[in-house]
Parts: sequence; C-alpha cells; structure tokens
Amino acid sequence: MTVRIIPATLRDLSYIAANLRPEDRAEIACQLDQWSPALLALTALQGFAYVAELDGNPEAGFGAAEQRSGLWIAWSWGTRRMRRCVPGITGFFHTVLGPQVAARGAWRVEARALATNELALRWLGRLGATQRCLLPGYGRNGEDFFLYDWTREGWNHVPVAKTTGTEAAAANADGAGQGHAGARGGIAG
Repeated sequence: MTVRIIPATLRDLSYIAANLRPEDRAEIACQLDQWSPALLALTALQGFAYVAELDGNPEAGFGAAEQRSGLWIAWSWGTRRMRRCVPGITGFFHTVLGPQVAARGAWRVEARALATNELALRWLGRLGATQRCLLPGYGRNGEDFFLYDWTREGWNHVPVAKTTGTEAAAANADGAGQGHAGARGGIAG
C-alpha cells in the first residue's frame, strides 16, 4: 500500500469528489446550497492543492487557499480509502504545506469541521490545530461545526531557507514540474 502526494489536477479532484466518504459528503452538503463534484474540484484548485494517491488511485484531496491577506483556509476531503492516506498527508502537511503557507505570509489558517465528523476532529488535533469554538447552527440546516486554527506562533520555528527548498520540491512533486494544477505527466518521485 503506497501513498504518494502529488499536485492536484481537476481530473483527480473530480474523481475524489464524485466518490466522497459519507462524512465528507455530509460536511460539504451542509455548507453549500448547490454543489457538484466538478464544481467542488474546481474550487479546490485555488491556492495550494494536492492529492494523496493510494496504490496509484486518487483517494484524498487537501490544501489551503488564501481568503484575504494573511488569512488562509485549510481543507481536505476524500473517498472511503482516505483513512489509509492520513499518515502520509499528515507528514506532508508538516513538511511541505504548512511551510508553504507560512512562507506566503499567513498569520492564521482556519479549518471548520462538522461536529459529528469525528475523524476530522481527531485529525485536526493531530495536525496541531487549536479548537477555538463551537459554531452552533453554522450549517445551512442548522448543523454545528467546530472552528480550528493554526496561528503564526505555531509554525514560527520553520526557517525561510527550509520553506524555500520545500516549495521548490512541492512545485516539482509530479516529476514534470507541473505545479499546482498542471496536467499529469512523468512519474512522481
């Protein structure tokens, strides 16, 4: 069982969005009035977007996008096999995505999770996010969410030289230098 992290493509994110695990489908459906797998995938390509493959099949999408200067929103969703990708995504988050966002001047990164999505809540804690508050009635049908965040103090220890090298490695993660949303090509290393 091999997990590989690659830059996201519309095709891979669309596949994942069309095959969401029930918890992620519920979380997305109660935040958006209307959505489709293609629209969710297209929206996810803003900012930094990655896919976790399991044995060559796209199983999870994740990333972060800037909402305004200094404020970023982290996101992730996946198929039923996403759970097997979580350790690889967690490592990538700490070594690549977190430093990328910090290097772009983020002061705060937020993530929201449906209060009943226990995997997401546990994972956010393991990623080092701080649970800030309950958001009662945040969902469009009154569902409760929790707000988590990371602030600059939490990732302040990452030297700029390290983030620069990490960004270069991430931009070439697919072996073809395609960047964030480029076409797939070559074999990732």
